[in-house]
Amino acid sequence: METQEQPIEVANSNSAEGAIALTGADNQNLPKLPPAKNSNSELQEILSNVSDFLANLPEYLGSFYQQYQQPLVTIILILSAIVTLKVVLAILSALNSIPLIAPTFELIGIGYTGWLTFRYLLKANTRQELVGEINQFKAQILGK
Repeated sequence: METQEQPIEVANSNSAEGAIALTGADNQNLPKLPPAKNSNSELQEILSNVSDFLANLPEYLGSFYQQYQQPLVTIILILSAIVTLKVVLAILSALNSIPLIAPTFELIGIGYTGWLTFRYLLKANTRQELVGEINQFKAQILGK
């Protein structure tokens, strides 16, 4: 039982739609595509809309920034603080992984703590001097 295949030919339909149909096949259920005559004008329209948008983009961004200036600045500051914190932690982690650097930093911290204790915390008059310097520093920062 051999089946004979009939060749399928493409024929142009002269209908009002200008659709292409296949001859020798069941054309009732096949989708018919419109001709691609208007694709060039649609492309030109899309490109025109895109160029208009890009030409007005600085104005759009300027008005958006003016309208939402305070929240944008806050978000940018929060994001920059997060990025800075991550970079500092990465640098400290890298330094901590180098042999002899971590113990050296610990010795420097212990030495500074000893010097601060001996210089300012043992005697009453030096403690008052330290309190005066702290108050002076706070006045410089707060503007009082």
